[in-house]
Amino acid sequence: MSRDFIGALLQLNAEKQLPREQLLRTVEEAIQAAYRRVDGDEDIHVRIDPETGKIRVFRARLVVEVVEDPQTQFTLEEARRYDPDAKIGDLVEYQQLDQESFGRIHAQTAKQVVLQRLREAERDVVYDSFASREGELISGTVKRVEPRAIIVDLGRDVEGILATTEQSPIEHYRIGQTVKAYVLEVRRSPRGPQVYLSRTHKGFLRRLFELEVPEIHAGTVEIKAIAREPGSRSKVAVASRQEGLDPVGATVGQRGARVQAVVAELGGEKIDVIPWSDDPAVFVANALSPAQVLSVDIDQEHRIATVTVPERMLSLAIGREGQNARLAARLTGWRIDIRSDVSHAEPAASPPEGGGKGKAAAEKPGAAPAAADAGDAPEPTPTGDPEPEPAPAAAAVTPAGAGPAPTPTPRPRTARRKAAAVDGEVSS
Repeated sequence: MSRDFIGALLQLNAEKQLPREQLLRTVEEAIQAAYRRVDGDEDIHVRIDPETGKIRVFRARLVVEVVEDPQTQFTLEEARRYDPDAKIGDLVEYQQLDQESFGRIHAQTAKQVVLQRLREAERDVVYDSFASREGELISGTVKRVEPRAIIVDLGRDVEGILATTEQSPIEHYRIGQTVKAYVLEVRRSPRGPQVYLSRTHKGFLRRLFELEVPEIHAGTVEIKAIAREPGSRSKVAVASRQEGLDPVGATVGQRGARVQAVVAELGGEKIDVIPWSDDPAVFVANALSPAQVLSVDIDQEHRIATVTVPERMLSLAIGREGQNARLAARLTGWRIDIRSDVSHAEPAASPPEGGGKGKAAAEKPGAAPAAADAGDAPEPTPTGDPEPEPAPAAAAVTPAGAGPAPTPTPRPRTARRKAAAVDGEVSS
């Protein structure tokens, strides 16, 4: 029986991947619980020999100075009746029990307790194994696709939860697909550990680069900062710890092979790899890549960087819907104000002398000129309609403030003769 017991422990050790010492301690606690079902048996203890599998059942109490629980404690004087070398805090055995008193009901109780404790021990081991992987990359298979999350099978009867908020908006998943994800958090639950995953976290991009770039994995190239908008674009600042090593070239790889592998894993998300610098002005200028920067003025007190770019680079520096400038600000930690060299070079326009109309036009450059007063110009006549007959002179009304109507200037006689001569030459 002892050999069969040891064989069963070894089989459980292989199947559940539990330490042998933990299995023995679990079985000992289960048998103790079965013996202690009767009142007055709280001092029963069980020990299993890990080599032979022999089970020993005995009564023992703890040696204390003042007895608070007579069922499990006794004084030093009482303990030295059974063990002359007993000391305070020792567990002293004083009676050996016969295993024949362990009946069928005790065996069923022990079995239930053993199974329960084994499940708890297995959950603890699995939880510890996944809790130690928080912040790392993990692979799994899509098991279910639910409206609010994707359930990923991680092995060992553990399921990962990839919430909708942690999914890239340009990616689609199908059952049976193998996915990589970033372990956000591991929680305990009655059904086992719950592993929460993410594919939008900045750490996911960092782990992918560590997987694809040996220099980053070895530590010779360090990722200093990451700014990411999942599914659209990311910026990664890298620095070299080894003299003479180009951090951007090592990260991008030959013909962009390394960074393209990361882009493919992210479903086509664009990635800008830029060199990191201790100088804030240089770092801000690099962060606005691919736009060309003319100058950067740093305001240390308010952490504002004023950047001047060529007029043709203004839209490129800002990016579509301000994305390039927004990512650069997140990457550097500075507020970035972008302006073109043309607007910076133009002097401030001075307001013109005169009335309010000229001042309003100066305050709103490019605005349409103010409409003329009524009567300054006649309304246009629609094409094809006959021109209206002029009103009688007695009925004409001159608007207030307007001068006399201009008199049409007659065409000079000489001009008419020259025009007639030209017309004659053309007709001839």
